[in-house]
Amino acid sequence: MKPFTTLSAPVVPLRLANVDTDQILPGRYLRKPRSAGYEHFLFHDLRRDAHGDPDPEFVLNKPAYATAPILVADRNFGGGSSREGAVYALVDQGIKVVLAPSFGDIFASNAAKNGLLTVAVARDVIERIWEVAEADPESPLTIDLAAQTLRIANEDAVPFEIDPFRRECLMKGLDDIDLTLSHSDALDAFETEYANRYGFRNPT
Repeated sequence: MKPFTTLSAPVVPLRLANVDTDQILPGRYLRKPRSAGYEHFLFHDLRRDAHGDPDPEFVLNKPAYATAPILVADRNFGGGSSREGAVYALVDQGIKVVLAPSFGDIFASNAAKNGLLTVAVARDVIERIWEVAEADPESPLTIDLAAQTLRIANEDAVPFEIDPFRRECLMKGLDDIDLTLSHSDALDAFETEYANRYGFRNPT
């Protein structure tokens, strides 16, 4: 997992609330291996019209927003089931940050474990970001995780809150495996002490 410190980039203004994990990644695609390219299934049904053709009005189908790495959505983004594949689809698309007024708790936890930063900010800030992005798709939003601020174009910085543990893991690029390995010395010492106490042979 790559460390996250700062990012200044265009945004995807997704004016939708209550986008659940089944809308992010429809359940029928969970049977496919991630190597199939989960980005191809991201918002699959939302991105298509009644005939199954790409909807030109859906924001990610517009060339101006197709590769932007910051997604800005409305409230309760990622609610619903706990499927981690929803996070995979966003990450594989190249999304590095999702902003919304609120998130599904399990989605936010899964996101942090896969290097995807989720930031909960006030609805009026979200609205302002949408306005700027729709007026100028190339206008950057700057996220500074160390300072816990975001800046819309050249406007004043806006502070945000984030769980300190998630912040540290994201800034250091630590997933669950990395966290476990960071305690390898203590684990080795425990195994040695346990083997000596109970007469087992330490396999290491």
